[in-house]
Amino acid sequence: MTPIQMTFSTMFLLGLMGLTFDRTHLLSALLCLESMMLSLFLATSLWALQLSTINIATVPILLLAFSACQASSGLALLLATGRTHGSDHMQNLNLLQC
Repeated sequence: MTPIQMTFSTMFLLGLMGLTFDRTHLLSALLCLESMMLSLFLATSLWALQLSTINIATVPILLLAFSACQASSGLALLLATGRTHGSDHMQNLNLLQC
């Protein structure tokens, strides 16, 4: 495994560990998801540059588009829960009440 692959794997795993262990605020969970998506975007971009083919070059662009959609829906969810529940604490959220 090259040092670049090790770096991106570590970035992804740190985001995953932050998402798993730090469940106090919804905003911190969204930031962990964004860091995971950023590491995947950078890894696929470098992979497409190494292979230098046209077919694989669209994968990072699609991943970036999905990441932007995920960020906008996550922020809308954060705003909605902040207005209804008064805070973004994960303990206050109950899926059966929504």
